[in-house]
Amino acid sequence: MEDRKDLYNQVTQMEDKFAKFGAELTGLRKQIVLLLEENKRLSIENQQLRKILRKENGTAETPVAEAAAGHSPGTPAAGSASQDTAGAVGEGYDNLARLYHEGFHICNVYYGHLRTEGDCLFCLSFFHK
Repeated sequence: MEDRKDLYNQVTQMEDKFAKFGAELTGLRKQIVLLLEENKRLSIENQQLRKILRKENGTAETPVAEAAAGHSPGTPAAGSASQDTAGAVGEGYDNLARLYHEGFHICNVYYGHLRTEGDCLFCLSFFHK
């Protein structure tokens, strides 16, 4: 009878340890998502700052810089389309589409958060407007 109580206590202790371990894993997963979001946000900000710096210095993008900025060497940069209002609107739409395809929400509910569950109906409704 005493052995059964000891066995039951051991199983209960193991269950408690597993629950703590699961909670710790969930916390780590949340930290990873936050770090990935911050990393992507900083990468985009860095890319935009480099564009501004190049414009201020009057230097042209090299093929390596264009590739890092997400442009192919033969296509114009997205900033060249901002000459007229229609180009600016199209550029904004393209930027939001790019963000969505990179894995971020563009909807007003979760804007800027990393999409972890696949497609978002709120974001997709934006594309259908």
